[in-house]
Amino acid sequence: MKLGYARVSTIGQDLETQIERLELAGVKKDQLFIEKVTGTKMAAREQIKALQKHVRPGDHIYVTKIDRLARSILDLNKIVSELMEKGISITFIDHNMTFNADAKDDPFQMLLFNTLGSFAQFERDMIVSRTGEGRKRAMKNGKKMGRKGQPEQNVKQAIKLFETREDKGMTISDISKLTGVPRSTIYAEYKKMKEALIN
Repeated sequence: MKLGYARVSTIGQDLETQIERLELAGVKKDQLFIEKVTGTKMAAREQIKALQKHVRPGDHIYVTKIDRLARSILDLNKIVSELMEKGISITFIDHNMTFNADAKDDPFQMLLFNTLGSFAQFERDMIVSRTGEGRKRAMKNGKKMGRKGQPEQNVKQAIKLFETREDKGMTISDISKLTGVPRSTIYAEYKKMKEALIN
């Protein structure tokens, strides 16, 4: 059976793109496990736990990207290893990679898996690092990082990043830190932009 898992980090993020990709892969709507919770809070991720209990040997799980399933290499290895031990295969659609349960002892497959997970975490860590360095540099140069009077350019940059956040592996918090624009402002301005396009 084909099953799908989709996740976003915050309530304001859009799941539709992930759901569309999963349906294109052949996953039926009633076989989707969906949640809105940060990947670092494994204890709060009820849907991934439900999926792990629901699967049966021979099932195949589809996820759009590795960082939708887990936010650390240890977490990723734990989840995928447990699934493969149960006879479950998993495909990461955007990476065009499938890890077959019947090849769980294939060293090349596991090398690819660990390498991919390492790069995913490295990319996230670099985003966080650059965000922190940018804020320190701005403060050193006398720029105020407060929440009032956000420059229009910063807001536009935040909205642009918000629209492509899943492709970049960014959360709304990452964007807020990078641009200095409050999360509430990003949500509000994004909503205004969408309403303007509809009208």
